[in-house]
Amino acid sequence: MKTLKNHTLIYDKECPMCNLYSRGFTKSGMLDENGREAFTEISLRNKDLIDVHRAKNEIALVDHNSNEVIYGLDSLLLIIGNSFPQLEKIARLQPLYWFFKKLYSFVSYNRKQIIPSAENGAEDACVPDFNLKYRLLYIAFVAVFSAWILSMFSGKLGVNLDRNFLREFAVCLGQIFWQTVFLRIYLKDKIWDYLGNMMTVSLMGTLLLIPTLWTDFDSVFYMIYFGIVVFIMFLEHLRRCKILKINYIPTISWILFRTIALGIIILTTF
Repeated sequence: MKTLKNHTLIYDKECPMCNLYSRGFTKSGMLDENGREAFTEISLRNKDLIDVHRAKNEIALVDHNSNEVIYGLDSLLLIIGNSFPQLEKIARLQPLYWFFKKLYSFVSYNRKQIIPSAENGAEDACVPDFNLKYRLLYIAFVAVFSAWILSMFSGKLGVNLDRNFLREFAVCLGQIFWQTVFLRIYLKDKIWDYLGNMMTVSLMGTLLLIPTLWTDFDSVFYMIYFGIVVFIMFLEHLRRCKILKINYIPTISWILFRTIALGIIILTTF
């Protein structure tokens, strides 16, 4: 790999994905061995050069030759393009560049909801701004994706459930509406953080169901497996509520809705 020398990538230490790719850049030789620096451990020299607020939303790459800083997707493309020029050229073509730019923002603004951190409340924490557009997009994406997978999985449960995307989508939307209505006053300014985390719990459950779509076992197996997945989701929901420093009320409300929804589905299919 061709090393991009005298550059420092300022990454979010609490973000596993940021940790992974920034370490990958240094281990592969695309950056110097000391070519990355955690945002929470930033040197005074680099802190004076970067826009601290912007660096929370878009990863910053400091060029020590010119003392210039580039941010976000452009910083990643510069590193990659130094070793793979053709890849950078392709990624900068429209509409690919537009798509990757939006995808980067989509992940960046929701990264603390995808993988939460207990350190988010610290003054020097690398926490992105709240962006309503990208939060709503994340919620919508998970709702549609989960409904799609659940509609395919439900037919394997052997309880007279046919493949019905609209039914599962209605359940997903109902969960969001239910939690928003019942918890908005209680959670106050944490409601959007909670909803993002709740959708990640749903996404985790959905991903765990995907491998079963290519199997053909008895319906009892799928019911047991589904129960295990729900239990994992329950534990993850509790864990995330603890990180957000909210008590058991959101989890109780979450379980209550799912119980009611399951009861309605069973009553309407028999």
